[in-house]
Amino acid sequence: MKEKKGSRWAYALKVIIGLIILSFFISVFLSVFIGNGFENIDGNVAVIEITGIIIAEEDTGLLFDDVSSSDEITKLIRKADKNDRIKAIIFEINSPGGSAVASDEIALEIKKINKTTVAWIREIGTSGAYWIASSTDYVIANRMSITGSIGVISSYLGFSGFLEEHNITYERLVAGRLKDLGSPFKELTNEERELFEKSLDAIHEFFIEEVAENRGLSKNDVRKVATGAFILGIEAEKAGLVDELGSRDEVISYVEEQIGEEAELTSYKKQKGLLRSLSRAFNEQSFYIGKGFGSVFFDKAEQGDRVSIRT
Repeated sequence: MKEKKGSRWAYALKVIIGLIILSFFISVFLSVFIGNGFENIDGNVAVIEITGIIIAEEDTGLLFDDVSSSDEITKLIRKADKNDRIKAIIFEINSPGGSAVASDEIALEIKKINKTTVAWIREIGTSGAYWIASSTDYVIANRMSITGSIGVISSYLGFSGFLEEHNITYERLVAGRLKDLGSPFKELTNEERELFEKSLDAIHEFFIEEVAENRGLSKNDVRKVATGAFILGIEAEKAGLVDELGSRDEVISYVEEQIGEEAELTSYKKQKGLLRSLSRAFNEQSFYIGKGFGSVFFDKAEQGDRVSIRT
């Protein structure tokens, strides 16, 4: 009798494992072959997400998932702009910024669009991400969103002290006295530091000029908020960096007013590689499996008062 019960449990376990594996591969199939591209190919308003760190080259998806590359974003912009059915493009931004080159490339591509463009800063749209937002026709931000941060940052990590402490020598062989500018194996000279700061100041000034031109502000007005510090959406509106405070409803209302018809949203997304899709599908399945076993604890925790602070 015990052997029969044991065999039944073993059979049930095999069925459960089989279902889990099957659902995993179904998720991968849907993600790779159906989940890519557009949610609604018949829509008249494209939505392009700009999330995470902004980089220049196309992301392989092997290590980092939450990044936006100018290579990928500009391709999506061109695709949406060429689609005659698309009447407007919404840029949903949730990014702290990133590469100055990548931000400039995306901003320049947006300026080429011959359709209504609107940026929606939901949670965070700072530095390079705000640069991109400012290049659209209209900027809407949540009143508690974090935006601005009009500044440039660079860092230098030096190992010269470590090498000296461990009696490791650094032999400097260069043709051109500044060829190893920024090498972590030696201290920066005053001349090298000045060169770095000169470059940063030049990029910062260009950033200010771009925002002033994009937003129809004077450079002096932009300089007042171009300290590198972030400001809230409600402050950004007063400073002229944002046109309106609101949520998705306000974004859609603005778009519908501009195009003169009901907005049907189409999500333009970068293609997911097989490795990215496998990783995401596996993580999702693992989460749901874990939730199945521990949901009683989550449910009880959710009944109490909780305060969530995200940084």
